[in-house]
Amino acid sequence: MSYYNQSYGRPPQSQGQGQQHNYGGPQQYGQQQHVQQPYGQQQQYSQQYQPQQNRPPLQMAPQSGPPPQVPPGADPQLWYWFQAVDTDRSGALTTEELQKALINGDWSPFNIETVRLMMNMFDTDNTGTITFQEFAGLWRYIEDWKKCFTTFDADGSGTINFGELKNALKTFGYNLSDNFINLLIKKYDKYAGNKTGKGDVTFDNFVQSCVTVKTLTDSFRRYDTDNDGWIQINYEQFLELVVNNR
Repeated sequence: MSYYNQSYGRPPQSQGQGQQHNYGGPQQYGQQQHVQQPYGQQQQYSQQYQPQQNRPPLQMAPQSGPPPQVPPGADPQLWYWFQAVDTDRSGALTTEELQKALINGDWSPFNIETVRLMMNMFDTDNTGTITFQEFAGLWRYIEDWKKCFTTFDADGSGTINFGELKNALKTFGYNLSDNFINLLIKKYDKYAGNKTGKGDVTFDNFVQSCVTVKTLTDSFRRYDTDNDGWIQINYEQFLELVVNNR
């Protein structure tokens, strides 16, 4: 039995959510982690995060009239943020509404792929939108990732560079080469395609890269029945692996 990466696969605990999402929430800090080869090497991590900023990752839209009354038991602040984003007052958020609201530490908007990833996680009724209850779970998920991001952003730059990403992935239990980490940086540096690319990733792309590594690794492990880090699959199995992770 493999004990690889157990705690990284544990999703954040969202109050009011009856369903857990096994999509790879951020690490629970302050606890020791033990992982095994071949996927990860043994690592102990007990660093406590120190949040450097309290600004929420939401850009508030102007409200047209007073918002509806706060539902019983709802967090008033979260309710206010939800209403500020729900500009058409439909009672649910579309991907486009949520993307316009979510911002990185450098005030750039979240990329649409990360927004869709989060929407798919918390759209429990498969409507293509998220209700307030689903939004509350998504919000706590983002807050947990913010704490994780701040922990590994050692220089306080607001972005994750090669060394910081390598440290994060090693802490999560992934035994990955420098070449592969450079590939992740190249793919998820949103400015890599022009001269302003600095070889680092913003908050939204940090979340997407970590969740992508986690979901792909889980898919690989389903075929690696002897847990030796090698698999042999046929053409259709390969296609199935790729399609299931898009």
